[in-house]
Amino acid sequence: MSPVWLQEFWYLVGLVLGMLLIGWWVGQPLGFLLLAILLYLGWHLYNLYQLERWFRLRKKKINLPDTLGIWGEVFYHFYRLQQRNRKHKRKISAILKRFQSSTAAMPDAAVVLGKHYEIEWLNKSAQKLLGLQSPQDRGKPITNFIRSPVFLQYLTDSYEQSTVTIVSPTNHNLILKINVVPYAGNQHLLLARDTTQLHRLEQIRRDFIANVSHELRTPLTVLAGFIETLRDDEDECTQQWERPLLLMAQQSARMRNLIEDLLLLSRLESDTTIGSTGPVRVAEMLHTICEEARILSGEQAHRITLLADENLVLEGRREELRSAFSNLIFNAVRYTPAQGDITVRWYQDEKGMHFEVSDTGEGIAPEHLPRLAERFYRVDVGRSRQQGGTGLGLAIVKHVLLRHQGQLHIDSILGQGSTFRCDFPLPINNETENDLNTEPIT
Repeated sequence: MSPVWLQEFWYLVGLVLGMLLIGWWVGQPLGFLLLAILLYLGWHLYNLYQLERWFRLRKKKINLPDTLGIWGEVFYHFYRLQQRNRKHKRKISAILKRFQSSTAAMPDAAVVLGKHYEIEWLNKSAQKLLGLQSPQDRGKPITNFIRSPVFLQYLTDSYEQSTVTIVSPTNHNLILKINVVPYAGNQHLLLARDTTQLHRLEQIRRDFIANVSHELRTPLTVLAGFIETLRDDEDECTQQWERPLLLMAQQSARMRNLIEDLLLLSRLESDTTIGSTGPVRVAEMLHTICEEARILSGEQAHRITLLADENLVLEGRREELRSAFSNLIFNAVRYTPAQGDITVRWYQDEKGMHFEVSDTGEGIAPEHLPRLAERFYRVDVGRSRQQGGTGLGLAIVKHVLLRHQGQLHIDSILGQGSTFRCDFPLPINNETENDLNTEPIT
């Protein structure tokens, strides 16, 4: 038993004994015993009243009552608890003020959203970039102010993309990159960054590449024409210069391919809409591409096998899809040793539609995989140039897939081969078939 309870016990024993002695002296021991019990209960009721009054009026900062015995110990513990809570509140308030001060100084817009994306708090940059006002806009859904269909789809998809780019609702000259992060259970933090300058620089880069490529096309065509004319002559001078003319023809052809890829990539980057689309019979297209791949293979005699669902149709732009698929298949031919195996598949499962190219080439080291789709990135620069590659093939593939809501996945084991897979979403109201026609086309 704790000392305070022991003390309370002796208080009660003293009160009872004292009252019994007085009652025995006046000849009413039971009456005075009852009076002792009533006094003891009255004391406890009075202290309970004091405690209840303090709870009821504590917002007015009334001090806890000062008393003796067990109630004094109870009031003391309540006082300690009150002091700790006040200290904790001061600490939280200081942290909150620092957070608000730091976020207010941020150039990026920061908005705290509730469970249903209602606005709970915002900083000053949110007023400038998103047109929000505090406190009148608090409690209203963020979708009342950002009405971009891209942003609404981003919220509907539960942020499957890490960020989304939209035009500012207050200034159509501003480009914003928005990121929504869930935190603290049902709350969300929206961050919006002004990327207008980066967007303009990127646009300048695209225009420069497109203009330079377009301007180089005409003189290169003239140069290639003269080279071809010189090679067609059969005089003695031409025979002496046959080797240099051959190299010039090869390099001009390589330059022409590079320009064509640059123009295609520039168009894919600048044209954000997919434009007119139609049903593409991919199996038929792949049959033609595989025939071209066998011609490209020539004496290397690669074993190219096509497994395709003849009835599986993809909605999109035929020429763009052909460019992406042919890039992957021709790359497999270029980088697979002679008489190697190349397998091309077009199939569907419960996750979507898939185009897949597997080869038995040298494979790619893991550190190169994240950068393969970058422009002009090469694992082996010398070999890539020797094979006639431009370094833009996978960049074109990536942009074509983005325009068709597809994704590129690369699996490779060094020394065993690589697999490039393009994943496309299932069409709306499409029922997945379990038994697909994947008979090999030879």
